[in-house]
Parts: sequence; C-alpha cells; structure tokens
Amino acid sequence: MAEVACDESGSDGENLTGGNTDVFAHASVLLSMESAADQVREIRDRIRSPAEEYKANHLLREKHRAVLEWLLSPSGPLYGQAYVHLVEKTFFVVDRTVDLLLDDPQAALTLFRKGRRTFAEEEWREFLEAANQLLRMRTGDASDAPVADFLHTVDTLRKRYPRTDAAGILTRLSAERSRALAYRAGIRGGPFVLLPLLNPLLSSVLHTAAHWSVGGRPVRLAHDRQNLLTPERIAWIEDAARRRGIALAGLRLVVARDDPRVQLADFLAGIARKIASDELNGRGDPALSALLRPYTGTTAVWGDARSWERLGPPDDDPPSRLAPTSVGES
Repeated sequence: MAEVACDESGSDGENLTGGNTDVFAHASVLLSMESAADQVREIRDRIRSPAEEYKANHLLREKHRAVLEWLLSPSGPLYGQAYVHLVEKTFFVVDRTVDLLLDDPQAALTLFRKGRRTFAEEEWREFLEAANQLLRMRTGDASDAPVADFLHTVDTLRKRYPRTDAAGILTRLSAERSRALAYRAGIRGGPFVLLPLLNPLLSSVLHTAAHWSVGGRPVRLAHDRQNLLTPERIAWIEDAARRRGIALAGLRLVVARDDPRVQLADFLAGIARKIASDELNGRGDPALSALLRPYTGTTAVWGDARSWERLGPPDDDPPSRLAPTSVGES
C-alpha cells in the first residue's frame, strides 16, 4: 500500500485576512524513505549550506535558482511523484462565509470577483475582515458581536452600491442573521469546535487523499505533526474519506526531521506557496510558475482568474469550477 508524506506552508490558523501569508499550500510526496533520503542529500550537496535544517527559503534564494529549477523540472526527483493543493486565503474566507449562509458556491465566486472590483480597496478589506471574524473561533470568546458587525458591514455596502451584482448577493446575506447566530452557537459547543470552518488544513488533507487514491487505490498519509490534527479530527478525516469514497487507509503523524519524505513535502509546500503568492500579487516568475503547474490540481480553492491561468494545470477547468464544498463535505 502506498504511503504519501505531507506537509503545509502558510498556516496562520483562522486569521486568514490579517496573517503573514495570502496562500496556503498543502504538499504531498510519493517516494520511498530511501529515495527521499537520497534526494535530500542531493539537495544539500547542491546547495552546500552549513545550516543544520534545510527549508524552502534555501531553495528560493537566487543563488540557488538552478537547484530550484532542477527540483521542479521533469528530470527532477519530484516530477510525477508530488502534488500541491493551493488555497487563496481571501477567496477561502468568502467561500466559507457564503457557503455557510447561502449554500451557493457560484455566489461566492461572483461576490469575490465583483466585490473587489466594485468596492473601494478599504471597503473590500473591511468586508473580508468582518467575514473572517464572523467565522473565527476564539478560545473563551464565542459571543454574537461578530454577527452584528458583519451584518452592519454588509448593509453598509449594499446601500452604498445598489443595483450591482455584488449588492444582490449582499442582500441575500443580510437576510441570514438566524444562520449566522446558529453558527456562533455551534462554536460554543457544537460541531464547529471539532471542525473549525476557517482553517484550510482539514479540507486540504481530504483533497490530498482524494488525489492519490484516484481509481480506488488505497493510500495512507504520513503527516508532519500539527496541533490541529488531534485524534478526534483525524478520526473525522478518516470517516469523511470513507463517506466520500476516498480510499484513505489511515493518517499518522510523524516528526519531520526523522522523515526525509516529509522534508521534501515541506520544501515543495514552501516553494509552491511563494510562487503562487507572487502570481497573486502581480510579480510572478513565468518560468517558475510553469514549472509548478504540473504539481497543482483541479481542487484548488482559487478565485483569481488571472493568476490561476499561470498556476493551474494545462487544459484545467477555469477557477469558477474550483470552489470547494463545505468542510463538512470536503
């Protein structure tokens, strides 16, 4: 049975609009322990850094550009043996919010694309932050205040920009106060304590398992240790995979420094996050984006059409087809 090693880059918990990164990347590698160890040694020999632990930023330095290109190239060790699930964080916030309140993925994509073109930059930022706070779980703070703040922001924008595509969706959101309050009640002891809606890790693990088990091939995941991956959440992932017909045989946590496969996944996750973030921000490197494309997949949570044209697999579905279902179904 195949065992795939996984790691992530860009985790800011549930702070998706005010964190340090704008992209979350979940990478996975299908290599034997021996082969992965050989490749890690090869990378160290090529870079020749005295650092005890290598990270993606070593490979991203301009002086090591040739090593980076080799690693991602068709002749490199990861080609055909690795996969990256990408999440554009601001779109993830909009998608989760609209899914919770309206259960309409197309509306999320429309609001994301039309809203940031219709509203002033500061207004769009205020909407994203209000949505983030609505969904965010804070220890000891599950009050209903974020509901009032979110609906106030929605109503202000709806009245300020009437008769626009964005305003139509905002009008629908403003009528869902009861759903928003029910969600906040769920934070205070319901299912969302187990399944935090805003953290992209859980759904990313499921997407990764689905990628490697295409055709019913059983797969196990070996994942770098994460505080979010408690025994209860691992059990939920395994159960959700069974319900969706994903042949996930199990998930175990490992220590990255003891598993060269996870170290390679860590390299790839950090590299992919940086390349994708550069594309989102208009400073993409065409050569690196082209090298990354074979590693990305159709389940990416991505709303920016321009950047996805450079990042998505050739002949891939357009971003409007990429929005996920809710975390409870992902």
